[in-house]
Amino acid sequence: MLSGEKTLRNQQLQSLQTTIAAVLVTIVAIIGLNSFVIINPGEAGVISILGKAQDGALLEGIHLKPPLVSRVDVYDVTVQKFEVPAQSSTRDLQDLTASFAINFRLDPMQVVEIRRKQGSLQNIVSKIIAPQTQESFKIAAARRTVEEAITKRDELKQDFDAALGERLDKYGIIVLDTSVVDLAFSPEFSKAVEEKQIAEQRAQRAVYVAQEAEQEAEATVNRAKGQAESQRLLRETLTTELLQKQAIEKWDGHFPQVLGGNGALPFINLETEKFQPK
Repeated sequence: MLSGEKTLRNQQLQSLQTTIAAVLVTIVAIIGLNSFVIINPGEAGVISILGKAQDGALLEGIHLKPPLVSRVDVYDVTVQKFEVPAQSSTRDLQDLTASFAINFRLDPMQVVEIRRKQGSLQNIVSKIIAPQTQESFKIAAARRTVEEAITKRDELKQDFDAALGERLDKYGIIVLDTSVVDLAFSPEFSKAVEEKQIAEQRAQRAVYVAQEAEQEAEATVNRAKGQAESQRLLRETLTTELLQKQAIEKWDGHFPQVLGGNGALPFINLETEKFQPK
């Protein structure tokens, strides 16, 4: 009886030891797994111990960290794209709205400050990029009229890019490129532009008609001058000697039969042959 109880106790003790060993192994494994972190390419991490962000960004690779009392926030530092709307007034006080597609990435060396001041990527977009886009668009739009904003769109974008890049750089946000997805103005200005285009087309048509009439009048004057010059030259060439020569060349060898006038007298018809030399 005593031997059986002793055997049972030994089995229970062995089972307890096995359980404790398993628990210890599990704890060690958990501690071991929480003692390092892997940062993949295109990422940067920030380690926080007891809720306090530590200096020094964790770049790609394996990094040790205190187990259980620390956590690592990982940020995507590859290119991000967000579309942000903006609205402003131009120099001539016209409403102008736009939508910008912004390509940016986080500076890996500044993710600690980003973690301390902005937190998540969603906060970066909503609290930093969106309002700074609005302010940058106001700066660019206020420098020109609404018509200039439309006709000189590249210059508007250059001013916007410069203002936005300068404003976001201090937050650890690198602007790679922007594009104007949509640019619109008020219905009143749209109607004014349409009316202006119609007026310009009518003015151009009137100018064309006037130029056509002027060219036709000039052509008529030139034709008249040409005819007058031709007649003048003809009169100058028709001299008395030339007329006599032309009359002689056209004479058929016969004299007229009568003289003109009321007292017309017949000419003697002399045969030409009698006067031919023999």
